Amino acid sequence: MTSFLNFPAISPLPSASFRRRSLSPRYAEAPVDIVADIKFERVVVLGGNGFVGSAICKAAISNGIEVVSVSRSARPNIQDSWLDQVTWVTGDVFYLNWDEVLLGATAVVSTIGGFGNEEQMKRINGEANVISVNAAKDFGVPKFVLITVHDYNLPPFVLSCGYFTGKRSAEAELLSKYPNSGVVLRPGLIYGKRNLNGFEVPLDLVGEPLDKIYNAAESFIRPLRSLPASDLLLAPPVNVDDLALAVINAVKDDDFFGIFTIEQIKEAAAKMRAFRY
Repeated sequence: MTSFLNFPAISPLPSASFRRRSLSPRYAEAPVDIVADIKFERVVVLGGNGFVGSAICKAAISNGIEVVSVSRSARPNIQDSWLDQVTWVTGDVFYLNWDEVLLGATAVVSTIGGFGNEEQMKRINGEANVISVNAAKDFGVPKFVLITVHDYNLPPFVLSCGYFTGKRSAEAELLSKYPNSGVVLRPGLIYGKRNLNGFEVPLDLVGEPLDKIYNAAESFIRPLRSLPASDLLLAPPVNVDDLALAVINAVKDDDFFGIFTIEQIKEAAAKMRAFRY
């Protein structure tokens, strides 16, 4: 597959020259050179036109991060000003020209995942992400963020299906290749306004009330979550915008790595809302 990309050039760090005002007319003004400490960031979002991926792209743009989105159907069918600031690439991770896509990238975020038969789920959730992790590592990208899934306290025979084994194999590969900078986010139900073929599906009409109920009854619900499979009903949902902010926190914070639960995802999002970098 051939892709034609047009990436903006990476500019050197800007410098500014200021003149210091003398306290006495006897001293001449001397120029002072100051180099601004600006951290350049470019994120490649795999699956960037999907429900979660587009929220991540939007949040990244809002936080001053350059974004390259890679997906099989390129730009989403919605109208919003931030879309014009993203470089949209059509491609499949199994056949991608990684040298072009990863040029200048400081982080890769993968939202790749899906359902199907056993082999399809292993390929989509596992192999596709393993390939992406290794491509990023070989190219020298310093950080990788992987969106997977909460295990819901399900019994082992359920967790042995291709969906979960694929996700966990991708996690294992990521944490082995990026032990000090790899990030795994494990959300449960994700809600928000989802776009499907130009139509808006308001998943927040279900997710938001559930989230509020959980927050109000957390002290009662939390002990029950230790029961087998209880999280199918009791795990708190995650707002897609919160998940996106947790990703941005992971991209910007070098001390943010490892596996993060639903509660930790929400804490990371709250941190981003309270303190903008």
